[in-house]
Amino acid sequence: MTSLNVKALLGFAFLAATTGLLVFIPAGTSRYWQAWVFLAAFFTPAGLIGVYLARNDPALERRRLSAGPMAEKAAAQKIIMIVISTGFVGLLAVPAFDHRFGWSHVPVSIVIAGDVLIIVGFAITFLAFRENSFAAATVEIADEHRLVSSGPYALVRHPQYAGAFLYLLGMPLALGSYWGLLVLVPTTAALIWRLFDEESLLAKQLPGYAEYRQRTRWRLIPAIF
Repeated sequence: MTSLNVKALLGFAFLAATTGLLVFIPAGTSRYWQAWVFLAAFFTPAGLIGVYLARNDPALERRRLSAGPMAEKAAAQKIIMIVISTGFVGLLAVPAFDHRFGWSHVPVSIVIAGDVLIIVGFAITFLAFRENSFAAATVEIADEHRLVSSGPYALVRHPQYAGAFLYLLGMPLALGSYWGLLVLVPTTAALIWRLFDEESLLAKQLPGYAEYRQRTRWRLIPAIF
């Protein structure tokens, strides 16, 4: 196992452990079946994507490990990532408190639908990673960066963000909370801000992107946005 793989594995384990704590501590109990199913639905595909990158695209694996507000170069992106990171915590903690105090009464069918959204979101993310080895976790242009317009990029310009939106939407539902959806509002706003800011950079610095943007009309959802 390479040092890169060890770093990725430790990062994955830290995220899984932190996520579990952010769910079960506010919930005040481990008898929270929605949380256990959510953790499986979230970290199984996330782990499989990690294994795929380790075996098939270590360059992208390295790019994905550099993430978070401090990894961003632009001040605007630092702010955006602080909002998104805070929103991710809120999408875990608010539903957990909801479970503890019984604010929502979410039917099992909606909980399962939330888990399905998470899995579908990661599937779309995987397709984007498989097609685009330059899908870094930060907004930047690599020295060897080239335009990718095939696969899911032929349908929307930001399939990775489309996948992220789906699993973020699925998180509070999978955890059995309607109130958690309120956290999605500022989180989605920050995600869209990041998208527009990234497009501005790509149009200026990535050859062919301006033409690609005209050719591929939709950003996240075909025929809608």
